[in-house]
Amino acid sequence: MRRRLAILLVVVLVFVVVSVAEAGVSRKSFPNGFVFGTATSAYQVEGMAHKGGRGPSIWDQFITTPGLEPNNATGEVTVDQYHRYKEDIDLMANLNFDAYRFSISWSRIFPKGTGKVNKKGVAYYNRLIDYMLHKGITPYANLNHYDLPLALEEKYLGWLNRQVVKDYADYAEFCFKTFGDRVKNWMTFNEPRVVAALGYDNGFFAPGRCSKAYGNCTAGNSATEPYIVAHNIILSHAAAVQRYRQKYQVIQKGRIGILLDFVWYEPHTRSKADNLAAQRARDFHLGWFLHPIVYGEYPKTMRNIVKDRLPKFTTEEVKMVKGSFDLIGINQYTTYYIYDPHQKPPKHLGYQMDWNAGFAYDRKGVPIGPRAYSYWLYNVPWGLHKAIMYIKEHYGNPTVILAENGMDDPGNITLAKGLHDTTRINYYKGYLAALKQSVDDGANVIGYFAWSLLDNFEWRLGYTSRFGIVYVDFKTLKRYPKMSAYWFKKILNRK
Repeated sequence: MRRRLAILLVVVLVFVVVSVAEAGVSRKSFPNGFVFGTATSAYQVEGMAHKGGRGPSIWDQFITTPGLEPNNATGEVTVDQYHRYKEDIDLMANLNFDAYRFSISWSRIFPKGTGKVNKKGVAYYNRLIDYMLHKGITPYANLNHYDLPLALEEKYLGWLNRQVVKDYADYAEFCFKTFGDRVKNWMTFNEPRVVAALGYDNGFFAPGRCSKAYGNCTAGNSATEPYIVAHNIILSHAAAVQRYRQKYQVIQKGRIGILLDFVWYEPHTRSKADNLAAQRARDFHLGWFLHPIVYGEYPKTMRNIVKDRLPKFTTEEVKMVKGSFDLIGINQYTTYYIYDPHQKPPKHLGYQMDWNAGFAYDRKGVPIGPRAYSYWLYNVPWGLHKAIMYIKEHYGNPTVILAENGMDDPGNITLAKGLHDTTRINYYKGYLAALKQSVDDGANVIGYFAWSLLDNFEWRLGYTSRFGIVYVDFKTLKRYPKMSAYWFKKILNRK
């Protein structure tokens, strides 16, 4: 009965959506060839976490701590894309999307991080890629989305050890060699800043390292480890790009880049102090990774503040790192105000403390934008335009894809309410209009990926947050396209 009602509701909603979609942005608003896709990550959607030959990642270990996850959620099953990938790709094709940004689980290919290959894992990604191509969906493969193989963490502390650069490049090369005849769009990492900051500054993400002053961690040093990790990830990225360019790119005719998150930081007031604080925030957030791969060095702001805690690139490394991208993926969701807190030097050093910046979410009592379910996510489309134009003006107008963008509802929302996601449609409408404005203003943006196709395992929020344009019943795993999915279908119509 419940299912029948839901389907009936969907039919009614489709008619509503068709009329809603008549106005505003659509595929025709963007240049010919502009790519529209959806995005997910392996750990969030695949399931089969300890099956099919996959080795554990640092996230499998991290979330075993009782009480860390709401309802002690895990990635054991999530939404079982491992078995339901055909259904999910059929959904994408039916909704008129062009591309799918998925990630490859390193420990599904190399259960120990190096050495013996798991043939079942390779076979799964071959099936996934082949079916995408069969349905006219272009694969955008990301090689690492937070899920470092646990074996490497246990062997040599993972991202903290320079050995990881070679091991990651070997893994990347295996993927280029195995899948690169069909995959022409590669990303090395998703949000390395999140790995370094949340994994090693406050311990909120795996592997949960930090100084005691900044989190409930058993080991770590917030003053140094985030910078060491970021440095090794940048070198891993550059080493993988170097291998791709030297051995595969000419033959396979693909391109390679990296996915970086970027919150837009707007000065809280017009004061010089707040403007400088906002610039520090941008440098410590985006510049930490984008500056080295464009200019071969860290931003001057960071060098001046972090000093000898910030690792240095050798002359040879600068040659490898500088220019190590064909395109940049930007994950952009929200915007905050930033002010100068006028604080004394901190007692305990740490990455976030190094910013010397205060966050505000309203100005004179007016919120910066409507808030989604997640505490950090405000709907601020003008921030996307500013972020994209900032990259254009400060980093030589690189080729960019907006690689993640979306908002969430609470996990316990009913099916009927979950399907009626007009708030999400308004969010997407505003951000796509801001993106169109950026393209019209000369930004070299060539694609847009909605986060996410499906409701899924949302890291520390477990199943209490829903970002999907497709509702998933977490008990039955049945998929129900939401109003936003039908809205996309309408605006992405190719006729």
